[in-house]
Amino acid sequence: MDEYGNSGEGRATRRDEAVRAAVEQGLLGPDSPIVGLLDVTGIRESAAELRAAFAEVTAPGTPVLHAFAVKATPLVPVLRLLREEGIGAEVASPGELALARAAGLSPAQTVLDSPAKTPAELREALALGIAVNADNPQELDRIDGLVRSAVSRSPLGIRVNPQLGGGSIGATSTATATSKFGVALRDEGAREWVMRAYLDRPWLSRLHAHTGSQGIPLPLMAQGVAETYALAEEINRRIGRPQIDTIDIGGGLPVNFASDVTAPTYAEYARALREAAPGLFDGRYGLVTEFGRSLLAKHGTIVARVEYAKSAGGRAVAVTHAGVQVATRTVYVPGSWPLRITAYDGKGRPKSGPEVVQDVAGPACFAGDLLAEGRALPLLDQGDYAAALDTGAYYFAHHYAYNSLARPGIYGFVPAHAGGVRFATVRDPQTLSSIVAESGGAHAGALTTLHAPGSR
Repeated sequence: MDEYGNSGEGRATRRDEAVRAAVEQGLLGPDSPIVGLLDVTGIRESAAELRAAFAEVTAPGTPVLHAFAVKATPLVPVLRLLREEGIGAEVASPGELALARAAGLSPAQTVLDSPAKTPAELREALALGIAVNADNPQELDRIDGLVRSAVSRSPLGIRVNPQLGGGSIGATSTATATSKFGVALRDEGAREWVMRAYLDRPWLSRLHAHTGSQGIPLPLMAQGVAETYALAEEINRRIGRPQIDTIDIGGGLPVNFASDVTAPTYAEYARALREAAPGLFDGRYGLVTEFGRSLLAKHGTIVARVEYAKSAGGRAVAVTHAGVQVATRTVYVPGSWPLRITAYDGKGRPKSGPEVVQDVAGPACFAGDLLAEGRALPLLDQGDYAAALDTGAYYFAHHYAYNSLARPGIYGFVPAHAGGVRFATVRDPQTLSSIVAESGGAHAGALTTLHAPGSR
């Protein structure tokens, strides 16, 4: 049982029931060979655990905004569900902001972070009153001009990089010496520039840092927050008043992809933060968090039908409909992003029997399109189903259009009162006509009208 009741065993039971029900209700089958499933009960429980963990360590009355990193699962129904559970949105593009607004998130529940905001993006955010963290001096110059030209209610701050080093996955380490994010505090003159930026701009009221994501150990994450807090204290002392009133500590809590257990928990992280920076929670600062993967990963499952079962070089190979198009990171960097695979039979029931070392392959036309290689599982046969677990974040909602493979339908589920499972459509399966339209179908003859001078 997880610390606040989000049981790994309970998740596994709900997942098994959902896979069976998806087959029985026709969401999965020969004509719909791949789906994404979202455990609504689990998502609600994770949101509650997050709120409870920080409520435990913060002074009563402290304003806290938990803003879900939309990049993790950019689906409007997911954002609406999280809004209902008291979670806002952290957006990093015009598209993500549009999704948050479509889900009903208010400007006060929204934070804009991005290393490449255009003038138009900044103008829109400031007009709406959305919080903005400036990534660099040039962006702050742009914000200066916008603030001078129009009154804005937006809380404004600067993102800093404490340059503490990376974790086990370089691509998700954002506090390295050369990270592209934020103002690099240990570079010559950078810390003094940050100080001067706040001294010269009384309207700068926030400070933001994000140490990293998957692969970053808890002590390093806590150290990044502690150094950000210490910088806020130093700035406020130098100014002589509490100008910085809110610290955005980012997200990045890693996910355990090895089992159904949630580890680390939000409660463990919150306590580690309180130990590293106790003054952060005494009520003098409002807090913003930006968790993404840790809220959704364990509540999503990709389920794909085994179209063919074959062998090559003496090894069994299950050819499924889930590969690089839904699990891009796993296919291209399997060492950093391995996924657990569970075998189900043709009726959607957990498959038993002797384990056989086998490959679970995807449908794309290149040799490396493998969900799992050399994995010991009950032997997958034609018509069975392979489920990729812990895929609720950064997987089936991030489709990669290799071979023009269609995006799968996504369905949320909850246990039904009278037994069974209830489903709701989160995203319809992509149609072939949609693929054609996205591939320039309306402009089929456009290139034939172009001729170089003298070519005809």
